[in-house]
Amino acid sequence: MLDKNNLLALMKTVAKADVSAPTSYSFNGENFSYEALNETLRRELNEYAGDYASYRENKNMIFSIIEETLDEILPKKVMKQYEAFAEVKTFAQGDKPIFRRKLTSNKRAKQFITRVGLAGRYEVFKLGKNEESFEVQTSAIGGAAQIGFEEFLDGRVDFAEVTRIVMEGMDDLIYEEIGAALKSSINQLPPVNRVAADGFDEEAFDMLLTIASAYGEPTIYCTYEFAVKLVPTEAWRYTEAMKTELWNTGRLATYKGRKVIILDQGFVDETNTEKVIDPGYCWIIPAGANTKPVKIAFEGNTLVAERENNWDWSREIQVYKKVGVVCMMTNDICVYKDTSLAGHMKDWHLVNKNIKNTVEVSNIADAKPDATTTEGK
Repeated sequence: MLDKNNLLALMKTVAKADVSAPTSYSFNGENFSYEALNETLRRELNEYAGDYASYRENKNMIFSIIEETLDEILPKKVMKQYEAFAEVKTFAQGDKPIFRRKLTSNKRAKQFITRVGLAGRYEVFKLGKNEESFEVQTSAIGGAAQIGFEEFLDGRVDFAEVTRIVMEGMDDLIYEEIGAALKSSINQLPPVNRVAADGFDEEAFDMLLTIASAYGEPTIYCTYEFAVKLVPTEAWRYTEAMKTELWNTGRLATYKGRKVIILDQGFVDETNTEKVIDPGYCWIIPAGANTKPVKIAFEGNTLVAERENNWDWSREIQVYKKVGVVCMMTNDICVYKDTSLAGHMKDWHLVNKNIKNTVEVSNIADAKPDATTTEGK
């Protein structure tokens, strides 16, 4: 059984690992696959909390390593995922989360701030002419995992899974806030920096590229749904390399020499019915130290606590973390809105198509081989 320090190191290693990577991971001089490493963590945690008596004796130690893991890994995870357009900082409890801007360019970009409240309330304000810093207001995010008393008795408690789900849930919520902050700040940009059109208007889009290019080499950020429309006129399109790229990926990795970055699309819940990021918006952001529009602040330590439900002796493992998200718009950033996609968070544009779900089979064993061949036609 690992001691606390080694168990903490193991949990951090698992939390940092890329689940989809084919390579193995090193821990204590040995190489493991992610599955083997995660299984080792689960087994070691069960040594400390595999039954109710063990859990009662060791719960505070388990909570502390979950707290330390989230404090170290979550900001790094967020930074790695969103570093192209977001600045991430951590602050001690009670310290004001202050972001400062260096004035390094002769072309000073006028700044606008949109602060996102994690409860869904947005407050818009503008920086003063000579101000070079601003404070990010943080709010609490968190969640709770309910563990039944019988699970303790049966040895079925999986704290490795609890930690993974909590971290993924917090990361997903932050990503939702980033999307909401970007979208809510559009009207703070100069009118010439934003275009709304039904579909892809190449001339209008190129005008935005010209504006952003005046401040640095621009990068284009959009969802895959938007990117499949981001194709120049036929005079550009029909090179062999472009045809191959479109066939293989459905989109172009660059648009007239500018890199296209795909924003990960996700869903609000497991029903796959509501998207996280509005697919109708495309962001054109020039390179430079002052152009990352999103600021993310983590304040204080993660707190993990237990709440007992008296009626059935089940436990809620509650996690609490303070986070703030701010969108700092500057007049070197441009936005294109495809009105045919914008706001379509719950549909897939199949309203006028004769398309059905492929198959519904109540008894697989009795299904005939050709039962599904004509359903979607």
